[in-house]
Amino acid sequence: MPPSSLFSNMHFLFFFLLSSIHLSVQLNHTTTTTNNSTSLFSLSFPLTSLSLSTNTALKMMLRNSLIANTNNNNTQLKSPPSSPYNYKLSFKYSMALIVDLPIGTPPQVQPMVLDTGSQLSWIQCHKKAPAKPPPTASFDPSLSSTFSTLPCTHPVCKPRIPDFTLPTSCDQNRLCHYSYFYADGTYAEGNLVREKFTFSRSLFTPPLILGCATESTDPRGILGMNRGRLSFASQSKITKFSYCVPTRVTRPGYTPTGSFYLGHNPNSNTFRYIEMLTFARSQRMPNLDPLAYTVALQGIRIGGRKLNISPAVFRADAGGSGQTMLDSGSEFTYLVNEAYDKVRAEVVRAVGPRMKKGYVYGGVADMCFDGNAIEIGRLIGDMVFEFEKGVQIVVPKERVLATVEGGVHCIGIANSDKLGAASNIIGNFHQQNLWVEFDLVNRRMGFGTADCSRLAK
Repeated sequence: MPPSSLFSNMHFLFFFLLSSIHLSVQLNHTTTTTNNSTSLFSLSFPLTSLSLSTNTALKMMLRNSLIANTNNNNTQLKSPPSSPYNYKLSFKYSMALIVDLPIGTPPQVQPMVLDTGSQLSWIQCHKKAPAKPPPTASFDPSLSSTFSTLPCTHPVCKPRIPDFTLPTSCDQNRLCHYSYFYADGTYAEGNLVREKFTFSRSLFTPPLILGCATESTDPRGILGMNRGRLSFASQSKITKFSYCVPTRVTRPGYTPTGSFYLGHNPNSNTFRYIEMLTFARSQRMPNLDPLAYTVALQGIRIGGRKLNISPAVFRADAGGSGQTMLDSGSEFTYLVNEAYDKVRAEVVRAVGPRMKKGYVYGGVADMCFDGNAIEIGRLIGDMVFEFEKGVQIVVPKERVLATVEGGVHCIGIANSDKLGAASNIIGNFHQQNLWVEFDLVNRRMGFGTADCSRLAK
């Protein structure tokens, strides 16, 4: 199966762009007041992370830590609006981050892939009819008192909404039907609906617009967290969120645990920040995803060698090509031609004779090896992704290679042309042992090194 999973790099296949409809959404919550000060109710609930199937888990990423210099971000920050909630969550990680979220009234727990690269959230929806067993954790709309469908007349369902390319149609019941068809042959389709996320009796969202999939090629849903107006982050009025992905461990029977914050992260005083690049609505560049979390990658070093790649290669050109995005839903890192070719040439120079000839994992990874991964990694050296303000994502040589199958080890970097898009993606495997904060109000990204497995305990 081609490289993109149902949950990864959705913005490369269909750009889930901004809707022109204004969604006025408030979160219902309770507060406690002490000495004239108000504190938000705080809730913890578990995230689980399950491996994508071998057919969809084709974006193996390198593990990393981040090194940032002591330069401070002197940008004048906006005072964030009162955050509607502040949660600390835990999750288990292998190849994808799967959050178990309580949806409906009473709540039904639904597994959803935490994906900063897509907008519309969707869940599996099936009535528990005995004739056709639904996916294991599917949502039964008939059991929820707060579930409602969107009619064809709803503005989101109109096909010519500016900046919104979600394929919709009117079904035989005059309900808004959506269809996602991806380049790798996977798909999800169903109706657009409204439903609550119900965290407790006193803490819940109002009904949010979601996809309610009745047909799909994967048993899980999506928690869309990009900058689009229909994302969970936007509809729920989240001002910031962050996560810490632990070091990936392939030991049978063990899955490492990380942390995920919705709202304030008490560790943020240790973060170093870089600006998030944003684009005007008027910029209609065909290869650009304006809703992605875009950053200014400056360069790449391997084994202490600075590769001869112009920083312009990592920036969107007049047509949008070259954009660099952070994506929790992607596993591989993908680079445009010029950058990928330079990385591969350096790897060939260092360990070319050891490369597994004629082997391409998942149709995308062609820098693969048999033998001792630690020894090969030592020959390659550390890999460093350089950003502004001295911020660096450092992939130690001990973890440059990822085990894929049958004792084969691959460098988790592929050519983005194989996705059909001239863009750069930094996926979750390059975000290991790293706090990544998405500060939506101040349009910036925060980073900090951490032992993510230890912090989650």
